[in-house]
Amino acid sequence: MNNNFIRNSLRFILLILAQVLIFNHINFLGFVNPYPYVLFILLFPIGDNRAMLIICSFLLGITLDMFSNSGGMHAAASLVMAYSRPWVLRSVFGVAYEYNTIRISNISFTERFIYITILVLVHHFVLFLLETFNVSDILYILKKTLFSGIFTLILCLIFITLFSVKRK
Repeated sequence: MNNNFIRNSLRFILLILAQVLIFNHINFLGFVNPYPYVLFILLFPIGDNRAMLIICSFLLGITLDMFSNSGGMHAAASLVMAYSRPWVLRSVFGVAYEYNTIRISNISFTERFIYITILVLVHHFVLFLLETFNVSDILYILKKTLFSGIFTLILCLIFITLFSVKRK
């Protein structure tokens, strides 16, 4: 069986379990929640089928929605993140993205930080906008996006650093 398929399937299942069993129960200061399940979308192989990324992102989001009774908010935020990913990759990595030579574990910390930050903030903004569903609460949405995004960003960077294998 394809090694990427097994790795992605295992990552999908483990991130859902971690989110549902551990991270959904963290509510720091009453409004800061980490969402490290976005790592699946961030780490999805760049050269793989984009339609598969969209389908997997939807399945990831809708599965979390079923466990957390959030009515499709995670699915919508995950889809927006997956649709934004090629643009962010092209903006951050330029020509290297066009030739599919990017590996998240082999890029510089600055590029990795920018890539993860942009996509996490996009995901969180959409998620909290749909959660609040009131544009007049934009300051509250931005506050939740910023602080939850920072928490998620730190967790994602830690997970990538701990579980990545350097390949040449």
